[in-house]
Amino acid sequence: MKTALHIGVIGAGACPDPIAGIAMDVGSEIGKKGWTLVCGGLGGVMEASAKGCSQAGGMTIGILPGLKKDSANPYIRVPVPTGLGEGRNLLVVRAADILIAISGGYGTLSEIALALKTGKPVIGIHTWENIRGIHYVADAKHAIRAVEKIMNHT
Repeated sequence: MKTALHIGVIGAGACPDPIAGIAMDVGSEIGKKGWTLVCGGLGGVMEASAKGCSQAGGMTIGILPGLKKDSANPYIRVPVPTGLGEGRNLLVVRAADILIAISGGYGTLSEIALALKTGKPVIGIHTWENIRGIHYVADAKHAIRAVEKIMNHT
C-alpha cells in the first residue's frame, strides 16, 4: 500500500488575514490531492492550512509542542503531543516529505534550516528571503505545482 505524500506546512503562529488566506488555499490544495498535511498543530498559518485541508477532505496531523492533545486547533485530526516545546520543529520536518513555508518568524526559520540541512525540499511563499535552497513561489497553486515537479524528479 502506497503512503500518502506528507506535506509540512510551516509558518507563524499568528498571522494577518491575507497570509491566513494563502495558508488556507495551500491546505485546500493539499487536501484535494489526497496528501497528508503535517504542521505544528496550533494557530495562525498552522490552523488556516489545517482548516483548508480538512474542508477539502484531507488528513491533518498536528505535532504539538505541549503534552495536551486538546491544545490542537479544531482542524487537526491526529494530534501528537510531544512535550518538546520548539524542539517539536524537528519532528514536523522529519515527518514531512516536502515543506511549504508561509510567512513566519524564527520558529519557521529554524524549520527551514532543519529541512535544508537534512535535504528536504522547501517551497516558500512570502517567507524568509534570499535563502539558498528555497523554491520561492507566489501562491498556493504554484506551490502545489512545485511539489509535483519536485516529486516527479525524485
